[in-house]
Amino acid sequence: MEKEMLVVAKFKKGEGKFEKFMGFMQSPEGLAERSKVAIVEKTMASVTPDKSAVMFKIFCTDEAALIKFIEGTEVSKPIMDEVMGSYMIYDLTKVKEG
Repeated sequence: MEKEMLVVAKFKKGEGKFEKFMGFMQSPEGLAERSKVAIVEKTMASVTPDKSAVMFKIFCTDEAALIKFIEGTEVSKPIMDEVMGSYMIYDLTKVKEG
């Protein structure tokens, strides 16, 4: 079953962290890893104007795997160690649908 969640990630200081992160997330390897934790086609993303943080609304299928992906799997660890400063994960609850 899928669960709506919000992931906010802040990057380490330095040039090109956002671009490097998004390059990985959109690569075949990144997409394959993401598909293990969420329904990729339903993901909605945004970035802060200064590119210091990103926010993803995801439909998570495996919460433990999501945390592992962010903290670093064999595939994601090199990029996450290089660019990720901190992250927060929130459960989303629908208040009203119109």
